[in-house]
Amino acid sequence: MAKESMKAREAKRKKLAEKYAAKREELKKAGNYDALQKLPKNSCPVRGRNRCKLTGRPRGYMRQFGVSRVTFREMVLFGLIPGLTKSSW
Repeated sequence: MAKESMKAREAKRKKLAEKYAAKREELKKAGNYDALQKLPKNSCPVRGRNRCKLTGRPRGYMRQFGVSRVTFREMVLFGLIPGLTKSSW
């Protein structure tokens, strides 16, 4: 389980990236890189990190489901994801 501060920091980055998206695009088209550098660092969407929606784990993230591999496995075992079962042979 990730610290709440890390989850909050990622949420803040995402919010800032959405807020400045239009302005960043406008400055890029104009070629005004000096003004682009003066925007907040966290307004750049590349700085965001994919994290599990439930636990906040940054590693082993599965984009298709939005959770980490550990959480994904638990959800499959309990039948929370329709159409998927844990295979055994």
